[in-house]
Amino acid sequence: PVPAVLGRWWKLLVVPMDESYWLSLCSLLVALSQKGHQIVTMAPEANSSVEASAYYTLKWYPVPLCRDELRARV
Repeated sequence: PVPAVLGRWWKLLVVPMDESYWLSLCSLLVALSQKGHQIVTMAPEANSSVEASAYYTLKWYPVPLCRDELRARV
């Protein structure tokens, strides 16, 4: 049986880290959004893997390094 709590709509805040399991997480966010959940994803400006989508609201937050500087340090 499915728990009753899964039938409710939720507001979710997602903060993925660079090099995290973003591709798998993104698929999950799409499925949750299609079920009616409201999702806000926050990512650092230097994150190279997170992209905007119609399935969630993307908010960027400032970090001291730009993408090119971050990539040069990896």
